[in-house]
Amino acid sequence: MVDIRTSFAGLDLESPIILSSSGLTRNIERTKSFVEAGAGAVILKSLFEEQILMQTGHLIAQNDYPEAEDYIASYVRAEAIEGYLKLIRQAKEELSVPVIASINCTTQGSWVDFAERIRQAGADALEINIMRLETDLYFDPAKAEELYVSIVSSLVGKGLPIIVKLSRYHTNLPVLVDKLRAAGAAAVTLFNRTYQIDIDLSREQLIGGEVFSHAGDFTETLRFTGLIRGLVPEVEISASTGIYTWEEVTKAILAGANTTQMCTAVYKQGATAIREALVGLQRWMVEHGYQSLDEIRGRLSYGSVADPSLFERVQFMKYFSSRQG
Repeated sequence: MVDIRTSFAGLDLESPIILSSSGLTRNIERTKSFVEAGAGAVILKSLFEEQILMQTGHLIAQNDYPEAEDYIASYVRAEAIEGYLKLIRQAKEELSVPVIASINCTTQGSWVDFAERIRQAGADALEINIMRLETDLYFDPAKAEELYVSIVSSLVGKGLPIIVKLSRYHTNLPVLVDKLRAAGAAAVTLFNRTYQIDIDLSREQLIGGEVFSHAGDFTETLRFTGLIRGLVPEVEISASTGIYTWEEVTKAILAGANTTQMCTAVYKQGATAIREALVGLQRWMVEHGYQSLDEIRGRLSYGSVADPSLFERVQFMKYFSSRQG
């Protein structure tokens, strides 16, 4: 029997598939079936400070007593945080795999405050969900990287391994990842899926777009997993977005991922998606003569392939001209 155990952010996992942060992990009873199917770890639904602030503003707007605003703000915040801590404690009691918390904050102090409470509740690691889209024409892009590094620096040493979930919208992602590694991040997740937009042509209105990822999203996940593994080998990687079947799981590990995260496939297929992906991975390993994930991890990363420029090619003409030459 092949060995599909792996390590990620200092945690020992029985399999390389992590159940990604989503509505799926908000209910522990439901999450149990995914663990039984083979998920090596679970990332709980994210706690968003922005959502807390929006709820606070809504309640304050309905209140006729300005002197009650501080009370309302404190109450809503305390209730939201306590509800999340309760979820962590329940997950730790009832799940047999590592439990990773996830937060997104709007202020520097909240990152530290939330992280400390999450550590006390017993989470095994913390995935910080940093997502910013700058629209200020005078914003210095370097400031964005400084913010990421500053947040990581404030959290390192607090007793939890820090995993940084990143979007693909960065000028030089390997440089940012290396800075995060130097700041103490244990791992990165590639990538965070952004909120999608669309236009309703009949009503001529902007609306929300497709919620789920699709198979085509995986190509960029694969590209940057291979690049980061080759250029910043000290940082661990969880490949996310577009992971549907055993094929994406296997390709991601070959490119250098320590783990992969599944979400959309589980929404659509249930626990079967995890179970079949692991069966397919193990079958492929047997067919190709591999006994453990360590033997295949990174075999096709940027630093291991004969022609690493394949990872750098972004224009079709470059590909076609080389084929015709």
